[in-house]
Amino acid sequence: MADDKVFDNIEEVDLKKKMEDSYIDYAMSVIASRALPDVRDGLKPVQRRILYSMIELNNGPDKPHRKCARIVGDTMGKYHPHGDSSIYGALVTMAQDWNMRYPLVDGHGNFGSVDGDGAAAMRYTEARLSKISMEMVRDLNKDTVDFVPNFDDTEKEPTVLPARIPNLLVNGASGIAVGMATNIPTHNLREVVAAVVKIIDNQVEEDRDTDINEILSIIKGPDFPTGAEILGTRGIEEAYRTGRGKIRVRGITDIETLPNGKSQIIITELPYMVNKARLIEKIAELVRDKKIDGITAVNDHSSREGMRVVIELRRDANANVILNQLYKHTQLQDTFGVIMLALVDNQPKILNILDMLRYYLKHQEEVITRRTQYDLNKAQERAHILEGLLKALDIIDEVIHTIRASANTAEAKTNLISKFDFTEPQAQAIVDMRLRTLTGLEREKLQAEYDDLQKKITEYKAILSDRKLLLGVIRDEIQEIADKYGDDRRTRIGVDKYDISTEDLIPKENTVITLSHLGYIKRMSPDNFHSQNRGGKGIKGMQTLDNDCIEDLFMTMSHDFLMFFTNLGRAYTMKAYEIPEASRTSRGTAIVNLLQLMPEEKVTAVIPIREFREDQYIVMSTKQGLVKKTPVPAFRNMRKSGLAAITLRDGDDLIEVKYTDGNQDIFFATKKGMAIRFKESEVRATGRGSMGVLGIRLRENDEVIGMQLRSQGDFLLFATENGIGKITAFDDFHVQGRGGYGVKCIGLREKTGDLVGVKAVNRDNEVMLITSGGIIIRTPVDGISLLSRSATGVKLMNVKDSVAGIAKVREDQSSEEETDSEEEVTGDDVPEEKENQDF
Repeated sequence: MADDKVFDNIEEVDLKKKMEDSYIDYAMSVIASRALPDVRDGLKPVQRRILYSMIELNNGPDKPHRKCARIVGDTMGKYHPHGDSSIYGALVTMAQDWNMRYPLVDGHGNFGSVDGDGAAAMRYTEARLSKISMEMVRDLNKDTVDFVPNFDDTEKEPTVLPARIPNLLVNGASGIAVGMATNIPTHNLREVVAAVVKIIDNQVEEDRDTDINEILSIIKGPDFPTGAEILGTRGIEEAYRTGRGKIRVRGITDIETLPNGKSQIIITELPYMVNKARLIEKIAELVRDKKIDGITAVNDHSSREGMRVVIELRRDANANVILNQLYKHTQLQDTFGVIMLALVDNQPKILNILDMLRYYLKHQEEVITRRTQYDLNKAQERAHILEGLLKALDIIDEVIHTIRASANTAEAKTNLISKFDFTEPQAQAIVDMRLRTLTGLEREKLQAEYDDLQKKITEYKAILSDRKLLLGVIRDEIQEIADKYGDDRRTRIGVDKYDISTEDLIPKENTVITLSHLGYIKRMSPDNFHSQNRGGKGIKGMQTLDNDCIEDLFMTMSHDFLMFFTNLGRAYTMKAYEIPEASRTSRGTAIVNLLQLMPEEKVTAVIPIREFREDQYIVMSTKQGLVKKTPVPAFRNMRKSGLAAITLRDGDDLIEVKYTDGNQDIFFATKKGMAIRFKESEVRATGRGSMGVLGIRLRENDEVIGMQLRSQGDFLLFATENGIGKITAFDDFHVQGRGGYGVKCIGLREKTGDLVGVKAVNRDNEVMLITSGGIIIRTPVDGISLLSRSATGVKLMNVKDSVAGIAKVREDQSSEEETDSEEEVTGDDVPEEKENQDF
């Protein structure tokens, strides 16, 4: 019988329905109360509760750090009834400056590292709120947000923080709920605030809504705490417009060539959320499995000053090829999948960037409205009391008499209310009044405070009655926060070669390209040259190394192609805008970082090309006296790894390249002092794979040291290895047939050494002589003696070692470009513009 009674209490349920109901309850709890951030303050419940607990503990940035165990204990005991490890994990994340763009917690102790090391136990670490997190909780005590009971109804906690900074975008968020996830990247505070200000300005000044295109022009893209580079803008735009997108992020690397000829790849910044230690392990694994060949060692030299991972390469390894393999096989290049999911009215929603900013601004409107109403109520309460005190002071004798005649305080208050028409708060204030209030000075103070309160009350009422004034308050306060805590972008927006939309966004404008003697290249605005006077020395400001100088400087258009020719006879191409922009005084970027150069390969010429026209040619000269002419269209379809521009014999090098119209006079000079001038029309145009024809016949131990065109100047400057030189009129050399031994161009002796350089110049040019030890002498052509073909020349510079080469200074042309650049650079006929340039 007893057993029957037990079975009578069993309730039959539909297991399928029960599981569904329970799982939905669980899923909604995870979505709304655990994994996803609120669109208003950008915080998950655990983060919000930690920050509120720290405020309750008076654990601000102006107070000493407190043990994290205390903070976690308070949060868990009062507001967050979950595991202490999850609370401490959230606290640690908010203190890590490689996780949060603007950390909300100031940690003291071991809070982990970018290598993936965990933080020390919470009994060892200490924390306090960071300065910027005080903006998250600012005005919390002014009834700006709703409070609700905690889990056991013993405390009150805020449903959302006032969040005076747009934290959701600024610090981003990531979380996995049930059936959905969020992954919002971090952003730059100045840019996000500027976008909010733009929305406010459009409302206040033009009474219109903001278009998402206006926001995209202000917020350039995510700004990760670890820096790195975002490739292209297509992924950014897709994410910002739809709430979903993929952004390709690449670490910052530099290729350095060591004195012994070996190269090494230096990694200084990694993509967001990439574990450095695991990346190094992955590289080692790829080398071990022979998937990447050429790496000899990987060393981590990172310190408190910054990240530095050094990848050492074998002497014969191509650094650019290995770098591309690292991009392909490791997280040195990574994809950040953007999912802009947040809780709106406790419902998960995918939002575009404009929606996020609007919801944030709506929250700020509510916060400022409630704060203003709170301040207004307080001001009115105080003004009401001051009215009573001032009225009492006017009839003080009667008030004192009434109070003295009363038996107790309660009776005194009743008598004051009935006799003088005071209110309850006023009567209380009068009986609490001290005798010092009766002095004249105190009365003046009360009157001044009352007048000030009346102004504030008027101001508060105006704000509450006019939305534009309210928005103005938000604008001023948020701009003040951005000015105080904002900083420069860390993540640069780079160019993705496969992203056509990126190229469309780059303006077509004049740009100046410089290439230095040591192989550093940079792109600059022509504005850098506007202050230079003709013949001045301003170009020296562009040198940053004692043993370097500018060899090529030319103006082109940002969308023009640049063709790079190397000593090994290969050609590479890239758009002008792909060269990193730099200031006039900076060194620039090593060319090996931009082109997939082989070991021992050096750039010998740079040619800007706008159109690949059939009637234009590339003329090349080699060390062994060959000359080759190839139509420009042969270089139209260039591979990233380059193309063979000329077939070279063993021991031969490509030394100079010119851009011609097919009707030039070509001049060759050799190191033994011989020269030849012949018509370009004598050289038949051939394809890229050919070797060329004989330009000058060489005697034993001789080689070509330079090729010039008649159009480059009226004179020829010759310089020998011992610093002897001269100028000779170009027309002193008569045109003869191609392939001869030529004529004598300089009288060489033992004291002069061999001829090392020749440049076609004009009298108003300046030249630089560079020694093998890196010493640079700059001299005007006008000061060099004009001598005959067979003359030896005069001393150009005193050298301890030997002259390595000469370069023509381009300043004169810079000055001319100021007045003529529009006609020259925007015209269709680029070759004529470049004929007089010395590449």
